[in-house]
Amino acid sequence: MRRAYKKTISFLRTTGYCLRTKVDCIFCKIAKKEVSSNVVYEDDQVMAFEDIKPSAPVHYLIVPKEHIQSIAHLEGNHRDILSKIIYAAKDLANKFGLKGYKLVFNVGKEGGQVIDHLHLHLLGGWNNKKDIEAVPHPGLDK
Repeated sequence: MRRAYKKTISFLRTTGYCLRTKVDCIFCKIAKKEVSSNVVYEDDQVMAFEDIKPSAPVHYLIVPKEHIQSIAHLEGNHRDILSKIIYAAKDLANKFGLKGYKLVFNVGKEGGQVIDHLHLHLLGGWNNKKDIEAVPHPGLDK
C-alpha cells in the first residue's frame, strides 16, 4: 500500500497537480504553455512572469518548471533549482534596472502562500521617496 501511495505522489508531482488541493496547478500550466502569461524569463528549469495582482510597480514571479509545493517541500536534489530561481531574480532585477528590490518566498497558507507551487516574488520599482523610506513598502500588506 505504501509503495502505491509513493507512486501516486510521484505521478502527481511530475504531471503538475497540486498535492494539497488535488486540482490542476496554474503555475504548472503556465510552465507548460497551456495558460498564457506575460513571460519575462525562461530557461530549461525556471520561468518568470508578471504577477496578475502586483504588490509593487514591478512584481514578477519566478517559478521552477518542476512542481514543488513550497520551500517546506524542498529536498536535497532541489539545491540547484533554488539557486537558479534566485539568480534568475537577480538577472531580472538587473535587466529591468531595479536599484533595490525585495525577494519573498511565502511558505504555506499560514505564511501567505496562495498557489501551492514554489515561487519567488521579485518586487521593486519604487521611485517615490515616501514609498522607498516606508517599512514595509505600501501595498505589500494588502
